[in-house]
Amino acid sequence: MKKSNEHIERLTETLYPIIKEKSKKRTFSVNNVLKYLGVSTSGYYSFKNRKASRAKLRKRAVSTKIKEIYNASYQIYGAPKITKLLNEQGIKIAEKTVGNYMRDEGIKAIWVRPYTKTTIDPDFDDKLKNILDRQFRPAAPNAVWTTDITYVYTLKGFVYLTSVMDLYSRKIIGWHVSDRLTTDGVISAIENAKASRKSKRPTIIHSDRGVQFVSKDYKKATPARDYIRSYSHKGTPWDNAPIESFHALIKREWLNRYVIKDLHHAHKLIFHYIETFYNTTRIHSHCGMISPYDYELEFVS
Repeated sequence: MKKSNEHIERLTETLYPIIKEKSKKRTFSVNNVLKYLGVSTSGYYSFKNRKASRAKLRKRAVSTKIKEIYNASYQIYGAPKITKLLNEQGIKIAEKTVGNYMRDEGIKAIWVRPYTKTTIDPDFDDKLKNILDRQFRPAAPNAVWTTDITYVYTLKGFVYLTSVMDLYSRKIIGWHVSDRLTTDGVISAIENAKASRKSKRPTIIHSDRGVQFVSKDYKKATPARDYIRSYSHKGTPWDNAPIESFHALIKREWLNRYVIKDLHHAHKLIFHYIETFYNTTRIHSHCGMISPYDYELEFVS
């Protein structure tokens, strides 16, 4: 049965690297294999000597750039972010095409998992107000901070990451990892945030209603003259969505890749993600596809 030219070309393209490798080892005759498969010798050598088309060469070059950007993002970026960075480098390409090329290469972004509730719900009275009320786009840095605790599994048991985010840029301005779910870890994260920021006006600081955030020590660390304390409604993680989203990101994009040995190992991994990637390099849709660090620089300038 006669094979179509398109079928022969696909078959030849698949066979060429195999035949090339086997020929080196002299394990069989190329001509015999081609005859058995119904591919002409002239067709095979025509394909072997044919130069790649301009379109194929461009696809190879762009695919290489896509993989470079993808790997530089720790396999986190998907087609939208990679397209943005390619365009910035002068490579004009559609997001759909980037998605197709990524599919051809067998790579895809690491996606965020849904919210996971991690806090304790003791009884509270009506004095805890939701001042923020899901207004997640403040006009300037230091207008709103948001904070939360999440667990991280290690071979020696859970450790607990407390993070403080500046809602303007989504930058993590303070964080602390502890092997105990206590107020001390929260206070350490708050103090780290204070050390990294200078504000002359009261800052709204929003959290859930976990026992750590209504404790006397927390109130002492966030005095009324400097901070306006705001609290999510009971059992409503979406009231604190940005920091919940960050904790989902750091797990899904980074921590879940590793078998984390202990507190020290967790601290090292978290430091690497926050300080060398998330704050300074990772492009964020909220920031117009630049990093939180660069987004705050634009505000200053």
